[in-house]
Amino acid sequence: MDYDIAIIGAGISGAGVAQAAAAAGYKVLLLEQSAIACATSRSSSKLIHGGLRYLESAQFSLVRESLTERALLLKLAPELVKLAHLHIPVYRNSQRAPLTIAAGLSLYRLLSGFDGTTRFSRLKPEQWPELDGINTEHLKAVFRYQEAQTDDRALTAAVVQSAQQLGAELALPATFCGAETTPDYCDLRYRHNGREQQARAAMLINCAGPWAPQANQLISPTPTLPEVELIQGAHLLLPPVLRHHYYLESPSDGRAVFALPWQGKLLLGTTETPHSGDPADAHCHPHEMHYLLNVLKHYFPELHILPSSAESFAGLRVLPRSTAQAFGRSRESIMELGSHNRVFTLMGGKLTTYRATAEQVLQQIAPQLPRRTRRADTRTLPLTPVD
Repeated sequence: MDYDIAIIGAGISGAGVAQAAAAAGYKVLLLEQSAIACATSRSSSKLIHGGLRYLESAQFSLVRESLTERALLLKLAPELVKLAHLHIPVYRNSQRAPLTIAAGLSLYRLLSGFDGTTRFSRLKPEQWPELDGINTEHLKAVFRYQEAQTDDRALTAAVVQSAQQLGAELALPATFCGAETTPDYCDLRYRHNGREQQARAAMLINCAGPWAPQANQLISPTPTLPEVELIQGAHLLLPPVLRHHYYLESPSDGRAVFALPWQGKLLLGTTETPHSGDPADAHCHPHEMHYLLNVLKHYFPELHILPSSAESFAGLRVLPRSTAQAFGRSRESIMELGSHNRVFTLMGGKLTTYRATAEQVLQQIAPQLPRRTRRADTRTLPLTPVD
């Protein structure tokens, strides 16, 4: 057997599985077609967050896990993950009343085990003028709490680096060409350095994100996957017109929109737009730009930002297919074991919980793997920026 585990895709999910598998002592091959964190994993809101808004859909276990992982990343990656104060303004016509926000932040704190980073406060009205000229008409309350920011691409690269330090092999650029599975192993083909190569692995893990269904079709017998759809999240990068970080409620539909200073610019996002066709075609549509700029203008009416000054990017979330609005759907990762139990597909992973998700994947595939001697524990492995 050439490898215990072969992984398709070096986004944050593939990176996390590679690190966890290498730490567990397995021989790992990580295939990446173009670049580390080249798609969804570099198109996030740049937050390591506890999922405050998931409380509305009663995803309490996900919030608890997210808060635990956030606290862990603050310790393991202090150069990459840093706390920031976010402000939640609440108006007379907001969908969520001050009492509701206070209750949600209190539950958030409870689910964290009263971690010090989940303390929150309610700003006094005399402090409101400090908030970048925020609209104070009918403003009832402003709450301040903490989340963590990161450079998603740099964090993913650091996780890949950690996996390599533990012995994982990275093939880049490498295009997955196909695989045949048997009850005992998986034979895979991939193109690397201009020529097709072959390898045998005990397990093949599909972490190709929005491309996972396409990669799945190259596997024989073809594993059965749950019905999913792609939901686009667009962001704008604007001039640095705000000094503070904000968690805003869109006045048109009540969705959460973040306005966050980030690397000398203002990051504004995100949207939820169904996407069909090639995942590579994801881009910010004009209606998404207008939606985001209208949210910003609603809260900061004195700002004058021309659409021409905005940069944009868009990523795709993989969500279970449903008639429900994307905003309220489960954000649990989608995991599926199939094709002679030699192929495992992971979709819909999140930046914050990548490590915990990777450990869950290993638990599920352990019966198909040989026994190995553990090298390290991902709960204690420091993550450092890649030079």
